[in-house]
Amino acid sequence: MEAFGKGNARNRCERRHFVRVAVAPILDPRRPRRCGGRALWNRTEQMVQETKQDDRQVIARNKRARHDYHILDSWEAGLVLTGTEVKSLRDGKATMADAYALVKDGEVFLLNLHISPYDKGNQFNHEPTRTRKVLLHRKEIRKLIGAVERQGLTLIPLELYFRNGVAKVNLALGKGKKLHDKRADDRKRTDEREMARVARTR
Repeated sequence: MEAFGKGNARNRCERRHFVRVAVAPILDPRRPRRCGGRALWNRTEQMVQETKQDDRQVIARNKRARHDYHILDSWEAGLVLTGTEVKSLRDGKATMADAYALVKDGEVFLLNLHISPYDKGNQFNHEPTRTRKVLLHRKEIRKLIGAVERQGLTLIPLELYFRNGVAKVNLALGKGKKLHDKRADDRKRTDEREMARVARTR
């Protein structure tokens, strides 16, 4: 009987120290939660994209691309670079004003991307506007070949940047704008700047 009583005392002690712990569910950005609906899925996707954007170190942008082309689709791709090119890019010495890409023999190449010679490169320096190979998956290259050859679209580099220490290029498929499209875009940008100016003066 005494042993039974001791056991009850021990059990009561354990019950007094028992704490309920609520475990919060881990939200997997790759899988939408059923209870949250589509809104939660869209917000999660937006958060993932914002995180991806934040870890980029932009080197150069093609400012004329969106003015001259309707951007239909884009991909992040790698580049085959030399050591002096990478060091020069880390110093931010690149321009994309005249850069464009083309598909040749089942591969993609970037032309007229200007990377300035590295200051300490000596005789091992690179040619500033040499042709550079773009690194893409085979499936993506086949899609680009079809779009360029059959649909008459153009490959345009939009941005050059570092992600996690690796040089990347944002390559887009674009359709050339007509003159009236460019004028409409110019009017829209002018109106937006004017509205922003008026809002600041209030």
